[in-house]
Amino acid sequence: METMRLDKYLCQCLGISRKEAKEKIKSGQAAVNGETVKRPEYKVCPGQDQTICQGEELSYEPFHYLMLYKPQGVVSATKDPAEKTVIDLIEEPYRKKLFPVGRLDKDTEGLILLTDDGELAHNLMSPRKHVAKTYYAEVSGNMGEAEIAAFAGNLDIGGGETARPAILEVLDASEEVSRVRITITEGKFHQIKRMVKAVGSEVLFLKRLTIGPLTLPEDLSAGSYRKLTKEEIQQLKEPRC
Repeated sequence: METMRLDKYLCQCLGISRKEAKEKIKSGQAAVNGETVKRPEYKVCPGQDQTICQGEELSYEPFHYLMLYKPQGVVSATKDPAEKTVIDLIEEPYRKKLFPVGRLDKDTEGLILLTDDGELAHNLMSPRKHVAKTYYAEVSGNMGEAEIAAFAGNLDIGGGETARPAILEVLDASEEVSRVRITITEGKFHQIKRMVKAVGSEVLFLKRLTIGPLTLPEDLSAGSYRKLTKEEIQQLKEPRC
């Protein structure tokens, strides 16, 4: 692995500025392989050299990957002058580098990915990759076989757009409300709401459950997040047609 300046390494690991990193190093707060180093330009080998700052061993990660349970009332953006964003929910030191992969409407809750890996984000959002996303929804009216068939075809969702075939599973239904699960392989603007509207119903509640191979954990509460495991990251990076 290539070497890296110590101050840059601290910036990468701790999410701090180069100025802050230099101050920590010059004040004797950094050690490499058991020896205190006070030169910011000192070269370290990430993954091989043991680097400690303020008593904690640093672990180098070129990119960061989090899954977040986005609650309702939070917008899928890095910053907003008036609204709370998904990034505001993150306490990690590298939060300033993260951005959401795709978006969920403000009134929609559920799984969203945050990363600073632009290539992965591009692949997950590319229409050509057909990454499956599954939602749980509560909708008005009694959905049944006719709606299942409509979703399975090329549904006209208005605005001159047609949705790709999707899977509609009816969990239970009454004359007033139906509980359904919907799987789509694209991400048009307000797509689920527009598809439901196209068959004469209205979305009352919407929650994203999966993105590709990832499933929202049952023990992850709204507003909480966790890092992806190495296995989950690898699954996301596996080639798709």
